[in-house]
This record gives sequence, structure tokens and C-alpha cells, in this order.
Amino acid sequence: MTETEHKRKSAQGRRRRAKQSARPRHYSRGLSPLMVRIMAVNAIALIILVGGVLYLNQFRANLIGERIRTLTVQAQIIAGALGESAAGGPEAVDIDLAPARQILTRLVGPTDNRARLFATDGRMIADSRFLAGDKRLVEEELPALDAQISFDEQLEDAVHRLLDSITERIEAPPSVDRPGMRGEDFLEVMAALEGETMTQLRVREDGRYIINIAVPVQRFRRILGVMLLTSQTDDIDAIVRQEQMLTVKVFVGALVLTLLLSFFLGRTLVRPIRVLARAAERVRQAIGREENIPEFAERMDEIGDLSRSLSDMTQALYNQIDRVEQFAADVAHEIKNPLSSMRSALETLAMTDKPDVQAKLFAILRDDVKRIDRLITDISNASRLEAELTRAQTEPVDLAVMLGVLVESYETTQNSGEVEVVLDEYEPNVFMIAGVEARLGQVWCNLIDNAISFSPRGAKVTVTLERQDRWVIVMVDDEGPGLPEGAEEKIFSRFYSERPDTEDFGKHSGLGLAISRQVVEAHSGMIRAENRIGENATVLGARFIVELPMSA
Repeated sequence: MTETEHKRKSAQGRRRRAKQSARPRHYSRGLSPLMVRIMAVNAIALIILVGGVLYLNQFRANLIGERIRTLTVQAQIIAGALGESAAGGPEAVDIDLAPARQILTRLVGPTDNRARLFATDGRMIADSRFLAGDKRLVEEELPALDAQISFDEQLEDAVHRLLDSITERIEAPPSVDRPGMRGEDFLEVMAALEGETMTQLRVREDGRYIINIAVPVQRFRRILGVMLLTSQTDDIDAIVRQEQMLTVKVFVGALVLTLLLSFFLGRTLVRPIRVLARAAERVRQAIGREENIPEFAERMDEIGDLSRSLSDMTQALYNQIDRVEQFAADVAHEIKNPLSSMRSALETLAMTDKPDVQAKLFAILRDDVKRIDRLITDISNASRLEAELTRAQTEPVDLAVMLGVLVESYETTQNSGEVEVVLDEYEPNVFMIAGVEARLGQVWCNLIDNAISFSPRGAKVTVTLERQDRWVIVMVDDEGPGLPEGAEEKIFSRFYSERPDTEDFGKHSGLGLAISRQVVEAHSGMIRAENRIGENATVLGARFIVELPMSA
């Protein structure tokens, strides 16, 4: 990638981050979209259930089916009575109208049904609607001309119209009711003339259904005519409408309760999330002050877990900011020392012309330049370490194999008579951890190099592996003078250096042990240092102990 392309991509990234930062946060919505979704999901399930009940209309079909079975039995009884009592004799070929009308009046008159007789040639010869009987006039009071329909009636009528528009309709031929009707007008009558009982559902002009049952009137298997029994379904429609209205009322009540419960559930979810979002926004915009994320400590659910995690994350962010500030201050302090030395040497160099003094000053300048270069390199590695540990993928690491290879390399590179690095033989696949192998190797190198630098010639540096419960423990022992009293924690601080007197000043930056602790803690482990104490409280050397969790 060229420098121009790199600058262009960097500018695009800055503009994109600026747009995201300027994007408005909708924390003051009147009604949360999450709450709307919760209420909609709960309501839709209820609507689908009730809508299915209302649309399928199975209740109406069951009532009509039961009415058809009852009418069929009644029609067969009436037809049987007509065949036995309204025939002129065994040789009769038609129905005797006088007794037939009496039978229809007696059997059909008290009911709301209608019976019609058809001769074998298709003529209608009797109709129970026009027969005299015990029918009485029913007086109904008409509503006043200026009567107002109540709101409840209007609402109920509107609901019925809506239900009728969505209710599944039964396909049926139109009803036939006109003067001069003949058997040819009814398919069911023509089927009965052939000796077959037939049921036919028909629809009136007002949309209501009627049931026709056509039964042949027979005498000794001779067909004398057809009796057509008709029944209205107004009572069935009334029952269905009543049940539909009851279903609608139950649905409205359940819907209101569902919405209230959904609103309560939404409030318990949305309100703390909104509080957390506002707090996070304040943290993002905070300048010169710390904003704390509220913890819903009383909640033992996922919202409480989220609030505590956000609070811990924010605290970790502030700690990281503090570490960066402290690191920057330490870096500035460490670089100022060689710079001050260089400035002093340059000022002295300008004031002297003695060759031996100039040679010493040039040597000081070279050492200070090397020291600054080493500091910048170590600082750069330390600053990249945390980002690298965050992005790196862990993998299974066998510490026994890893340390064996590392110790073998020290044995190869160490000169005769110098410090010996010793490691016992351990079985593979016993000391397994999950980690970043390269960075763990850096830890062991730092600890071993530190032990070698403090050990006298001919001494040993011993590396030991142990297991305790679910932890792997690595110990690095030296035979040096040990740690200064009270320095067990300070040696892990950045730029802290406690070097042997024989070592040149500035050879080490003081970041090795600080980097080692950072790597170990990133692997959820612990590192500490202590002195090895022998008889008579003598110090035998220093010991660095690293504890790492075993892989699952």
C-alpha cells in the first residue's frame, strides 16, 4: 500500500468514526421499540388464536349438522305417516289431500318448520304455511320512528358485520320461494322422486341459510309424492353470534391483560437498559470526571449481570487509562535521564579541547544513544503487548515440552563455566495450558535471563514444574544474592531495575518483569517472587513462581 493510499484510508476511517460519534442517540423515545415488539409478539399470538376460532366457524357447521340429523328423522316420520294414512288404499297412486293436510297441520303446525307436498308430476299440492292450525298471531311492538340506536348496539352491529366479512361462508344454492313452484325447481325433490332422501342447504336473499329435507312418500315401495321439510337457521345464527360476541369480549379482556403484562415486562427490561445506555453515553462524553455505570445489584437476572459487567468494564477502562497515563509519565522520566546526560556531555564537549576528555564524552554519548534506542524498543514492545494479547488466539501449550526446548537452547548457547540451566524430565501432555505460546516463551526467557544475570559463574538456575489441583506451577530458582528486603512487589514495576554491581548501568530498561506479569495475568495466572531461605536464615537465592490454570 502506497503512502497516498494509506493517508486516504486513514482519512476515511476518521470521517466514519466522526459520523458514528455524531450519530444521535434515541434515549428519550416516548415508547421503546423493544417494548412495542414485546407487546406485538404477545398480542399477535392471541389474535391468531381468536381469529382462527372466528374464521373457521366450526361451531356453526356443527349446529347445522346436528339440525340436519334431527330434521331428517322428523321428515322420515312425517313422510311415513303420510304414506300410511293419506293414501286411498293399497292400490293408490297419489296422496289423499284431506288427510295429508290434517297430518301436516298436526305434525308440522306446532313447529317453526315448513312442509310442502309435491305430486309425482312435480306439482306442489300442499304447503303448511297456508294450512289452518293452532297458529296464533304474534304481536311485536315496532320501534318508535325517532328511536336512537344505542352505542352498544351500534358497536355490536359493527362487530357482526366485521365477523361476517371474515367468516368462512358455506357455498349453497339460492332458496326458491315463489308462486307456482314445482318439483323441478328443487334438486332435492327430484332426487326424492327417484326414491332417495336428500338434504340440501340453501341461502336466502338476506344471507341466512335454510335446510331442505326431501323425503319420498311411499306406500308399499310405491312413490306417491315428495314431502319437502324446510327449517330456518335463524336460531343457529343467533347462537353463533352470541358465542362470537362472547369470544370477542373474552378476546378484548385477554388482549388488555396481555398488553398490560407486556407493558410491565417491557418496563422491567427497557428501563434498566435505557439507564445503562444513558450512563454509557455519559461515560463516552465525560471530560475531566469519572462517570460510574449504575449496578442493579438487587436484580439476579441477565439485566443485573449486564449492569455489573458494564460497571466492571468501565472500571477496567478507567484503570487502563490510568495505566497509560502512568506509563507515559514513566517513559518521559526514563528518556529524560539519558537526554540530560547527553545534554551535559555536549555542553562539556563544547568547552574542552583535550582529546582524552573528548573521547570519554563521546563514549558517554554513544552509551546514552544505545540506552535511548533500547528504551524505545522495549517501550514499543510493551505498548503493543496488550493489544496483541487481546487479538491473539489461545492454543494448547505443553509447558514440559516448551520449557525443555527452551532450556536445551540455553545449554547450547551458554559458554563453559558460566551459569547452567537445569530442568528435570517430565512426561508430555501432563502440564497442559491454553495460551499464546510466543508470549509465554517471552516470560520464561525473561525469568531465566534475570536469574542468570544475578547468579555467579558456575552456579545453577533450576526450572521446576508442579501440579496443584487445576493449576500448573513453574518455579525458576537462582543462586544469587536474593531479593532486597521489601522489593518482592517493586521488582514487577515498570522501569524498576535492581541490577548487580558488575553489570553496566543502563543495560536493562526495567520492563522485563513488568511485561512478564502482564502476560501471566492476561492468561488468568499469577506471578510472585520470594527469597529461598536455608539454615540459619541464610538467603540461598531468589525464586520466581508462576501459576497458570490448566486447560479443560
